[in-house]
Amino acid sequence: MLAVAPILAALCGPALADDPDLIFRKSTVFHMMTPNDKLATYAVDDPEVQGVACFFTVPERGGLSGAFGVAEETSDVSLACRQIGPIKFTQQSHQGDVAFTEKRSLFFKKMQIVRGCDAKRNTLVYMAYSDKLVEGSPKNSTSAVPVQPWGASGDVPKCGDFVKS
Repeated sequence: MLAVAPILAALCGPALADDPDLIFRKSTVFHMMTPNDKLATYAVDDPEVQGVACFFTVPERGGLSGAFGVAEETSDVSLACRQIGPIKFTQQSHQGDVAFTEKRSLFFKKMQIVRGCDAKRNTLVYMAYSDKLVEGSPKNSTSAVPVQPWGASGDVPKCGDFVKS
């Protein structure tokens, strides 16, 4: 099983943001001789917007296929993004640019977190979705982060100033 891990890591490819930080896992289905099915909660920092982190929960399959890293994970994802410090935009980006991506099966499915800006409300909007269609549309989750002052600075950047047309 250890020999398979480097091969799977190479197939999965790099994410746009740093690898997510595992916060915790909770078993949901018990398997007698193989790993349990779990829900896993992760955190990832937005690579282009300092001061914003997204927390997402995804199911992780256990059983024999999960133990060998070949299980196709479900498309379910829940998402909550929050301001965790002063917001600073590091570069301009387009509406819907990918902030994070992760493979959810050996070959075809991936989960993505994309970012947009509601300039009217000065709010960053994040959407998580799977690129595999499920009954006609992908499963998805949305979270919004109002850009607000942090600490005593009082400076509030406008997300619309950093959106490429």
